[in-house]
Amino acid sequence: MQVMRDPVVIETGHAYEREAIARWFSECRELGRGPCCPIAMQEVRRADLRPVLALRAAIGEWTDRRQRDELRGACQWLTKDAAEEEAVQALGCAVRGWSWGRACRRAVRGEGMMQMVGGMLRSGSAVVRLKALEAIQEFAKETDQDREAVSEGDTIRTIIKFIDCEDCQERELAVSALCDLSKSEVVCGKISELNGAVLILGKVAGSKAENPTVAEKAEMTLQNLDRCEKNAVQMAENGRLEPLLNLLIEGSPEKQLLMASSLEKIVLSNDLKILVARRVGSLFADIVEKGSLEAKEVVFKVLEHISANAESAKVLIEENVLLPLFRVLSINRTNLLPPRLQEAAAAVLANLVASGVDFGTVPLDGDRTLVSEDIVHNLLHLISNTSPPIQCKLLEFFDTLSSSTGTVLSIVSAIKSSGAITNLVQFVESDHQESRFASLKLIYKISFHMDHEIAQVFRASPTLLGCLVEVAFLNDGNTDEQHAALQILANLPKRDRHLTRELMEQGAFKIVARKVLSICRREAGSDIYDNTVLEGLAKVLARITYVLRDEPRCISLAREYNLAALFTSLLRLIGQDEVQLISARALMNLSLESKYLTSTPKFDGPEQKSKLALFGRKQPSFQFCCVHSGVCSIKDSFCILEGKAVEWLAHCLNHGNKKVAEAALAALCTLLEDEVEIAEGVLVLHRASGIAPIHLEGKPNRQSSAQGDVGCGEDTVFGGDF
Repeated sequence: MQVMRDPVVIETGHAYEREAIARWFSECRELGRGPCCPIAMQEVRRADLRPVLALRAAIGEWTDRRQRDELRGACQWLTKDAAEEEAVQALGCAVRGWSWGRACRRAVRGEGMMQMVGGMLRSGSAVVRLKALEAIQEFAKETDQDREAVSEGDTIRTIIKFIDCEDCQERELAVSALCDLSKSEVVCGKISELNGAVLILGKVAGSKAENPTVAEKAEMTLQNLDRCEKNAVQMAENGRLEPLLNLLIEGSPEKQLLMASSLEKIVLSNDLKILVARRVGSLFADIVEKGSLEAKEVVFKVLEHISANAESAKVLIEENVLLPLFRVLSINRTNLLPPRLQEAAAAVLANLVASGVDFGTVPLDGDRTLVSEDIVHNLLHLISNTSPPIQCKLLEFFDTLSSSTGTVLSIVSAIKSSGAITNLVQFVESDHQESRFASLKLIYKISFHMDHEIAQVFRASPTLLGCLVEVAFLNDGNTDEQHAALQILANLPKRDRHLTRELMEQGAFKIVARKVLSICRREAGSDIYDNTVLEGLAKVLARITYVLRDEPRCISLAREYNLAALFTSLLRLIGQDEVQLISARALMNLSLESKYLTSTPKFDGPEQKSKLALFGRKQPSFQFCCVHSGVCSIKDSFCILEGKAVEWLAHCLNHGNKKVAEAALAALCTLLEDEVEIAEGVLVLHRASGIAPIHLEGKPNRQSSAQGDVGCGEDTVFGGDF
């Protein structure tokens, strides 16, 4: 009593379903008899099955009409207000109708059932929603037209919500349905318009441990979304850069510009910066050299972003980005970049050199490197012929290279041969704060190797020296800038009388003396001041002690601020070797002048004493110095016998730092030179326990027990000059 699908007629003229009569004939043979007609029970001589085309057509028409009527009837229940039972039956009918054939599929499309099924996703019944998702999954298996039809309205948005819900069954069906729907580019575009859709799919794709099948479907969906530019950008914003990078590499120049512009706006983690550098570094190098101005501007911004990380900067260097950057900055180019692009290129170059790579070994062009003389000359020339922002980046570039022991000598050599030191020092008076700071850092780094050249510039321009003093001591600005300026002053040749006189004119020494006094009162051993700041101040202040004999004003200032006592206080700072070294040398210089500053006491004869007694006045008490044979004081004549300077110098003889011990010995030797009472000086050293360390150093074989007696460590070694 079933409807035939493929009717055939046999010899007796009766019609049967092809499959049924073929099975009947087979059973007859198995029973050992010939085929016969099931209705007439008449044996047939031939088992031919002839199709009945007219009957088949009639049955087809009847079936189609009946199925269409059934589908039309189901449409009335495909509403969110329908009862659960009727809605489930209607959805089942829609799925069956989709499998009935082309005519019924046309009916499903024509009746708008696909859109109705999408609307059923908003039903309040979980069973109905699951059936609707199953139906959508069936519809989405065929053509893009069907996928686009079923995704009309809010269908995609609702499916995304199901993916983000806690119901595992709904999530699984929703991911499967969306995976099939995403095979259409139109549907991919709709997904890209939904905020958070890519993020949700990415989260599901990453949950392989929870449900591998669902995660795999989500990953396939994301791969389908790669084809849409909007989706590639959204995925990049959520950490999936590969689609965007693929479009960037394979796309047209216009698409490359669009993708690079999108990449420039994305905040990248360090790992993603490395990925970008590795995938598109060489492409960006080509664009830097050959691309349009618009493309270069975007690429420079991306390069500046990713080169800020040392590891990704190293990858960019491996991808040969250095040479194009240098070429676009080269002053010899006939077509220079606009200033804003030059600034961007210089910023990238500054970031690259900050990566820690030894640029003395990185080839740039043939045998040349970034620190080759002609390359450095070219960039130094550019500093003098460009705007402050670009100058600042190039100065930072040279500052970084000068921080490396592997490249600083090459930079210094190029600066000397180009005569660029004058231009570099002139930035001290620049109004552009960033450029001034960058130049100060650079000058400080190279001052260890070309202090006389820097001093020559300052000697020729007292105004520049005044600006340096102002930055170091008078500006309440950048602390790092003040520190750099101070260290430059500290590294200037200390025996340069001209500079010392000029610094005296500028009032620098009085400012420094007050700062050192303030630090000593606050106990400089604490963390209130950086040790290097105190070292710099001490170096600057010690300059005075090298020109005392030639500059009376320096003697007056040394007396005014009691520098001998001040350096004695600094000598006590245990753990600050450099400050102790500077202080010991300064005390040596001061002590050398004591024999010239010692005064002869008055009222020392019997007649003078009687006259004082006559008027009822006591004879003044004088501190007679046995070494200098006169009246001495640590303040006025810088005598180190006062203020326990000798004791602290003797203590430094046992210092673990050889230079500090030698400087202390040199200071003590001023008590044993010509024009002083040497015997008294020896006695002073003996009382200060300063003889034993010297005596032990002179023995060829020191015994460990003797070392223990005087506290002289194994590291105490004095030079033969003493």
